[in-house]
Amino acid sequence: MIRLLIFIALIFAAALGMAWIADRPGLVTLDWQGYRIETGLMTAAVALLALLAIGIFLWNLALLLMRSPGLVGRFFRRRRRDRGYDALSKGMLALGVGDAASASRHGGEAAKLLGHEPAAALLLAQSAQLAGRHEEARGRFEAMLEDPSLRPVGLHGLYVEAERVGEPVAARHYAEEAAKLVPGLAWAGRAVLGYQAVAGDWAEAIRSLERNYAAKLVDKKTFRRHKAVLLTAQALELEDRDPDQAKGLASEAHGLAPDLVPASVVAARLATRRGDIRKAMKVVEATWKLSPHPDLADAYAHARTGDSALDRLKRVKALAALRAHNAEGALALARAALEASDYGLARAQLKAAMTLEPTRRVFLLMAELEESQHGDRGRVREWLARAVRAPADPAWVADGVVSETWAPVSPVDGRLDAFVWTSPPAMLDHHDTSLEALDEAMFEALPAVVASIPATPEEVAALNAGPAVEVLPADSVSVSEPKAPKSTAEEAKPAAAEPAALAPDAVSAEPAPAAPTPEPDALKPGASKPEAPGGKAAAVSTSSAAPLPAATVAPPSNTSGSDAKGAASREPDLARPIEFPLKHMPDDPGPDAGEDVEPAKKPGYRFFN
Repeated sequence: MIRLLIFIALIFAAALGMAWIADRPGLVTLDWQGYRIETGLMTAAVALLALLAIGIFLWNLALLLMRSPGLVGRFFRRRRRDRGYDALSKGMLALGVGDAASASRHGGEAAKLLGHEPAAALLLAQSAQLAGRHEEARGRFEAMLEDPSLRPVGLHGLYVEAERVGEPVAARHYAEEAAKLVPGLAWAGRAVLGYQAVAGDWAEAIRSLERNYAAKLVDKKTFRRHKAVLLTAQALELEDRDPDQAKGLASEAHGLAPDLVPASVVAARLATRRGDIRKAMKVVEATWKLSPHPDLADAYAHARTGDSALDRLKRVKALAALRAHNAEGALALARAALEASDYGLARAQLKAAMTLEPTRRVFLLMAELEESQHGDRGRVREWLARAVRAPADPAWVADGVVSETWAPVSPVDGRLDAFVWTSPPAMLDHHDTSLEALDEAMFEALPAVVASIPATPEEVAALNAGPAVEVLPADSVSVSEPKAPKSTAEEAKPAAAEPAALAPDAVSAEPAPAAPTPEPDALKPGASKPEAPGGKAAAVSTSSAAPLPAATVAPPSNTSGSDAKGAASREPDLARPIEFPLKHMPDDPGPDAGEDVEPAKKPGYRFFN
């Protein structure tokens, strides 16, 4: 608008000038070399303007002719550049849709037309990655390291390639170089932190986490939680070497994340070692209100060394009252009551826990309670049988990995704070009442309870005289001779000293009359022997040297009668062990030892300063 007004003002000024000249007529006389020219003032002005315009046109025409070679070259260069960027755009689109061949073709065209264009070099490297030409891709990324503008891109590409082939040392090196080159780079900061945590370099990992927080790569809540996890891991490492420093680290971690159970347990344990009972109890109470855990209950119960079982029971009662109607509190109180021989309270708390979370640990404690209070072996075996079929107890789970102890990073992908206290994935259908559904892993929780069940010398001798484990074809089954009975001195040893010999008796003996277990069809009289996938029947019998395996097949029916009578005479007080057919054959052992298997060679990586 302003330009229009200025233009109108100039036209108006020119019109005024021409009008002023027209109102004042006169003659312009030119006398030169005997020639005399006279004309009006207005005519002379118009002729002068025309001559000026013609001179300007001729000057521009001369300049155009002189600059024509450069203009022609600029036209072709611009046309070549437009074609190159068009090819680059098409290559990027092809790369986005996963068309590696088109991306590589357009990338080569763009590199040819554009020369040393960084985007064209990146397109060629990524198209080689997409097409599976990893050696070519790595070579192109390494070539980018020579160009300062492309060095971060090359480091990222080499990091991805090192991660792909499983070279953590090279991947960490590239990530650290990229983090130094471009501070605040998100992928480099997270990768460096992850590799330092996996390597157990807790101090450097904490510094990397602080740098990531300063660069706003993580929010404040995540920063506090991850720092608490790293401090806890460092405290666990220094607990035995430097308890004072470990106590400071654990206390700081507890302050950052009060619901982090391992930090509270370590802080309470170290406070107990220093005699600071009140501090230990305060730390456990703060975490128990947020996330009850059996380790917290154990640390709280043993906050003061040398206390009696009744003192521990009183302390656990106070802890359980902080979080009412909780299964962990009920189990902790039941355990303390059982140690203090308060069987009524223990039974009441176990019933409450069974209502809240009927997991395997509840039934094992009930079996221990029956043994301690009444010594009823039938009831003990009934509770053990129910424990086998019960849901698994909560454990530390991360990315499908179940661990008995907490770890700061995931063993699968190295992620910080991956372990959570939860129920592990179900391994069996707990609604299946058939004994064929039992798995060997279910028996791993029983040795502690089974070992505490006393056995008579006759039962131990009968178990030791059982047939050994054998897996043979049905047409060549042979039962090994019974072992010689143990001496009187060996029979007098406590039952807890021979848990392996008692495990089959505790698990495979007859169920209680109140809850009989249905006999599998494969064991009924007249039933045919189960067939293995190879076409022959397999026979397995329980052994006294190891716990009951996951799948046990009864001995073939063609065993001689004398052997059967001998086995019956050797076990006068025990019922026939529970036996069920083998459901799965062993896994394929892999290639034969004679085959030449050449190990795959991993490509090397070039390191630099």
